[in-house]
Amino acid sequence: MPRSTRIERYRNIGIMAHIDAGKTTLTERVLFFTGRIHSTGEVHDGSTEMDWLPQEKQRGITITSAATTAFWSPRTGPSAGMPHRINILDTPGHVDFTIEVERSLRVLDGAVAVFDASQGVEPQSEAVWRQADRYGVPRIAFINKMDKVGADFVMSVESIRERLGARPVAVQWPLMGADSEFQGLVDLVRMKTVRFDGDGGEYRDGLPIPEGARAEVERWRLRLIEAAADLDDAVMEKFVDGRLEEIGEAELTRALRAGTLSRVLVPVLAGAAFKKKGVQMLLDAVVDYLPAPSDLPAVEGSVYGTEQRTTREPADDSPPAALAFKMMSDKNVGNIVFLRVYSGTLRAGTVLLNSATGKRERVGRLMFMHANRREEVEEVHAGDIAAALGLKGVRTGDTLSDVEAPVVLESLGFPEPVVHLAVEAKSPAELPKLEEGLHRLAAEDPSLRVGVDPESGQVLLSGMGELHLEVVVDRLRTEYGVEARVGQPKVAYRDTLQRAVRQEYRHVRQSGGPGQYAYVVLDVAPAARGAGLVFVDDTKGGSIPRELVPAIQKGVAGAMEKGVRDGVALVDVEVRLVDGDTHVRDSTPQAFSTAGSLALQEAVRTAGVRVLEPVMSVEVTTPEEYLGDVLGDLAARRGRVLGMEDRGNARVVSARVPMASLFGYVTSLRGRTQGRAQASMRLGEYEPLPDALQPSVAVTHA
Repeated sequence: MPRSTRIERYRNIGIMAHIDAGKTTLTERVLFFTGRIHSTGEVHDGSTEMDWLPQEKQRGITITSAATTAFWSPRTGPSAGMPHRINILDTPGHVDFTIEVERSLRVLDGAVAVFDASQGVEPQSEAVWRQADRYGVPRIAFINKMDKVGADFVMSVESIRERLGARPVAVQWPLMGADSEFQGLVDLVRMKTVRFDGDGGEYRDGLPIPEGARAEVERWRLRLIEAAADLDDAVMEKFVDGRLEEIGEAELTRALRAGTLSRVLVPVLAGAAFKKKGVQMLLDAVVDYLPAPSDLPAVEGSVYGTEQRTTREPADDSPPAALAFKMMSDKNVGNIVFLRVYSGTLRAGTVLLNSATGKRERVGRLMFMHANRREEVEEVHAGDIAAALGLKGVRTGDTLSDVEAPVVLESLGFPEPVVHLAVEAKSPAELPKLEEGLHRLAAEDPSLRVGVDPESGQVLLSGMGELHLEVVVDRLRTEYGVEARVGQPKVAYRDTLQRAVRQEYRHVRQSGGPGQYAYVVLDVAPAARGAGLVFVDDTKGGSIPRELVPAIQKGVAGAMEKGVRDGVALVDVEVRLVDGDTHVRDSTPQAFSTAGSLALQEAVRTAGVRVLEPVMSVEVTTPEEYLGDVLGDLAARRGRVLGMEDRGNARVVSARVPMASLFGYVTSLRGRTQGRAQASMRLGEYEPLPDALQPSVAVTHA
């Protein structure tokens, strides 16, 4: 069956932002204006389409990324009247659910970054922006909540420039009336005015520019032309000659699109999603400026079983290749695997190779998702974001590809947990349900780790924050019927070396059968923060055969993950293999893996460890009268204030605060400021614990 929409008219986009910037409300309005739904739900009453988990409805936040598809024919521009397929992933804005943003951005072609017009760039919007940078995702920006008291379009645009290091280019200018009423927009590309009529999405287009706004509009239009001139020779020629009136809509759109796709600039739009204002214009911009799969370079990977690089073109007749980027457990149908199809065509019954396991997988049923609802289809094509049943051995990040031409695509990076807590079933009868529930939830969420405390034997849940683990425990109750007892959340500390040492280790084992022999000499030293394991083979003269070196590295990596103090990972270590010795018969990879592991453990005991703790970047917005209390409280929590700025009639404090001091902070802040201050935070990095606290933490976590 041929595809119903040409790939040139696909747009695979994500909606990303800081919490409460209005992502889900915007997605709801997009679905309404594209005819996907016929009435809009609201976040505050738990009735939105995309927030379908009970925990999302209860808390009014997005917890898991949700997929849907809508169709839109632009009203203006070069694609006017042409229906486009827009596949949308609505992502969480809370720092605890950053894995959902990570895996969405890995498979998307473009994104809409949403900002609160009264706040501009906030901590988590900065974090998701950096994630998008890492995956090279082109973006447009939507300054939302222009109807809100304190909305400031210029401040928001400048915050994108200053805090994100991007080049924002406004393609609209908001028209504000008395009492800061958001009345309309001037389209700076077409130089026409859009006036909003009420809060139902009605508007009048093509109106003249108000005289009172003309000077400001002309100034921002000139900025837009300057940005376009840097990207388009025809625009540059007219700009240099002073023939600005000859620069047309098509030329500007072409230049802005080129700048967006090359990530040189970010088109900026304005609106008020809750009031249904500016959403249709945003949809036009998604089509005009964000890429189709065919606009981007062919996806890169390696030939399965080799290091040879290869590519896959986004064509239906190419060998199929897809990336599993998400899993969802369903009691009725089993595991639902979300796929981004990069090339080829998949049908029910197609047999694919899972490059992670080397095993074949048969596709059962295929479907498109609308939040938690399924639309079954016969086949899916290059560019599609779809879901499949029947893939039993697939995990998040696995590549599925043609058996005759297998490929390995870049997988996903999963963040290390920073908080853990103990959990146990309330009765022995509950234990099987607890184990099943945790197994399924961990399969869905790679940032959730399930382990066992080696001392107490209790099950340990490790995750990205208090809220993350709270939601997991709640899902155990609502989805699996498990009433679990849980301990207090604790920070996941890490160890690193205090100094460099040289360590020799000889591993000899004789037990009557084949023996084991391995001798290694390692130079072990602290590495740069965030480096992980840096392993270097510095052996000379073939003292250790090359084929045995990976086994040593594997043993070292395993010892770092386990740590010398049980449950505390060792990080940021440089290991140089400088010498060693073998036995003609008894030197096996297993022997050298054991030697590498035990040598590192001995080195750590000799060098000593320094405890690292997770530190959060915190931003507190508070009225002036509470500033002293807020600063004093941050200091008491071992916080370091980095700076303060004015934002409207409030003060904004930026600080770095240890996570261990932040449990319950938001509730405490509300009480301290009568509910008038708010805080947002994101994980910064691990830093050494102060010397005075090193012994106590080392003892309590040994």
